[in-house]
Amino acid sequence: MRSPGQQSDVSRVPVGRVPVTVRTARWCATHPRKAIAGWVLLLALCVGAGAAAGTNKGSFADFWVGEAGRAEAMASGSGLTPPPVEQVLIERRAGGPAAGAAGPGEPGVAATEIRGRMAALPAVESVAEPVVARGGGAVRVAVTLRGDKETAKQDVDALLAQTAAVQKAHPALLIEQTGSASISVAVNDKQGEELGRTEMISLPVTFLILLAVFGAVLAAGIPVLLALFAFAGAVGLYGLASWIFPDAGGAALSVIFMMGMAVGVDYSLFYLKRAREERERSGSTISHVRAVELAAATSGRAVVDSGLAVALALAGLYLVGDVVFSSIATGAILVTLVAVGGSLTVLPALLALLGHRTDGGRFARRRGRRAEGRMWAAVLRPVVRRPLLALVAGLVVTVALAAPTLSMRLGTEGKETFPDSVPSVAAYDRLVAAFPSEGPAHLVLVRGDDPAVPLRRLAEATRGDALFAQDRAPVVRIAQDGRTALLALPVPYAANSAEASRSLERVRERLLPAAVAGMSGAQWAVSGEIAAGADYAAHQERRLPWVVLFVSLATLAVMYAAFRSLVAAALGMLLNLAAVLVSWGVLTLVFQGTWAEGLLGFESLGFVGSRTPLMVFAILVGLSTDYQIFVVSRIREAVRRGVPTREAVVDGIAGSASVVTSAAVIMVSVFVSFLFIDRIEMKQIAVGLTVAVLFDAIVLRAVILPSAMSLLGARAWWPARPPRARAGSASPDQSGTATGDVARVRGSDASER
Repeated sequence: MRSPGQQSDVSRVPVGRVPVTVRTARWCATHPRKAIAGWVLLLALCVGAGAAAGTNKGSFADFWVGEAGRAEAMASGSGLTPPPVEQVLIERRAGGPAAGAAGPGEPGVAATEIRGRMAALPAVESVAEPVVARGGGAVRVAVTLRGDKETAKQDVDALLAQTAAVQKAHPALLIEQTGSASISVAVNDKQGEELGRTEMISLPVTFLILLAVFGAVLAAGIPVLLALFAFAGAVGLYGLASWIFPDAGGAALSVIFMMGMAVGVDYSLFYLKRAREERERSGSTISHVRAVELAAATSGRAVVDSGLAVALALAGLYLVGDVVFSSIATGAILVTLVAVGGSLTVLPALLALLGHRTDGGRFARRRGRRAEGRMWAAVLRPVVRRPLLALVAGLVVTVALAAPTLSMRLGTEGKETFPDSVPSVAAYDRLVAAFPSEGPAHLVLVRGDDPAVPLRRLAEATRGDALFAQDRAPVVRIAQDGRTALLALPVPYAANSAEASRSLERVRERLLPAAVAGMSGAQWAVSGEIAAGADYAAHQERRLPWVVLFVSLATLAVMYAAFRSLVAAALGMLLNLAAVLVSWGVLTLVFQGTWAEGLLGFESLGFVGSRTPLMVFAILVGLSTDYQIFVVSRIREAVRRGVPTREAVVDGIAGSASVVTSAAVIMVSVFVSFLFIDRIEMKQIAVGLTVAVLFDAIVLRAVILPSAMSLLGARAWWPARPPRARAGSASPDQSGTATGDVARVRGSDASER
């Protein structure tokens, strides 16, 4: 029982000391219509401003990395950048005429028609003579476009329309168009369609899960609505931010939606559930406004800490020095901050305005929550009774799942990795099979006096070498200034194959140095799909340790600020890294092997995408810290009520089990929906995040965290161990803790009365 003196002390807490999250929630809850109208107006301004500003697309120079980037700069500066080229492939269908045969409807007639139609287009600079493949099985027509690769994406639809018209006129032939522009446009369009379907799947699934959790349609709809608001607002702000951090071809939109659904729903869920608990704890004797204030003092503060942790974790991606990661970090940070803002303002307003209409199914919810709490308590008590054994078992599982990370091989996406369900991708595969020299190529640049001489030596050195295409002789191009020359060395293998890597190594380390030997003051570099992919992967590997270090220290600082405990913060950081390593290990097992191809609908490339580990790391650390802040905050609240640490661990984890488990289920449902996108990079991200969330819920939260904190005991709160107090009392030390915040809310409430 709280003594009268204690009650009086609490009641005298000045109103000004009430946390800003509580003051904000109080105003929004007491002026709900103004808060909602203001929020809607703000979102409209964000969307309108973003639409008016447009999206600043990154230039090709933004993607240049390493030696390949230097080669691209040399080519651009001397006017040797290869122009965009589209290839029209004409093949006979089964039983059709041979290529080059005489007679009506033969491929030669179709090729002539293609040349005439394409030459008449304003976007076309030139159309080459038809080339017949060895064996006469196919004919290709090369169409060179004006402008650069970006303008080619805008012009390619006109070319595709002409190709389709010729195909319609020659049904006995298979006529398809392929090239970098047509592949890029088709892949992006397909991903956009599949992302739309993903949204249509994840939204109703999330709503149904929330309906099962809350038992009320309005309560289930509020988190989904706020997540969509966060997504819309962030997309608008992203358009403005792209003028500082250029957009990398729309790569950020998928991540914005994924993060918006994850954190937007999570924050609303945590806040809404805590408000309900406060009303149920008081027997519904307090108003919805007061319940919202009490929730703001606990879950509201945790939302702020979590949002800060997520934003800092994502900010580590800027250290990569890559336009793709910078655009992804910008979009994900914006949607997180908008979600935090919505949870602290419009959510309290909605809860106060709707009142009891969000309460439905109270008896069933209370019984379900108590049953789940008892289940978690039954699971946790053996762990805290034998914490050392449980900790060792959890670490063994962690090491076993993380060990494959040591054999992870990174690679980059290319034309060969895109889904064959895209017609231009399938046509590219057939084009390279018929014309090996149309596959990936090494672009070798040399600058100096008479630069063509060493390049001709290099071309001669590759003659007859199986690592290079031999169906046509490579041609040296010389810049107008005569001091820079370019040689394209085609490779008859996929850009990510071992053979392609060996050919690059041979050119860079042996053949090219030998060719330029004795050339005074010469500069040289190698670019092309193979070189760019290798340099990009190497760049990620070099930057990865710095990103890991920054994100780890940032989350350590945030958790220390949240708990005032260096030990608890360090434990949280180590648990984050454990989840990341497990995720990477499973990614290696799944995607570098072939056993899961049929299960997940992909064709193994033998590597993990070079962007995937960093993306999974940054997103996962933020979300994992999100969970830990909510769970450890509950444990700390129990400790501050005077509960011994071991019992507090059980009480805190079991007490938060309902909300955290619901959040994990929702998050998994969002991530799993991305498995339906037919792009291996998206599947890898989905698998990595899904595995990490499940591992966090099953192993980290149920075994390693409780066992570690039980072994640490009071030392878990070093250097500022919270003082114990009798249950229900306010702690004398109210420096930013959840219990102290609640006391200040209740104290200010009493003083107002």
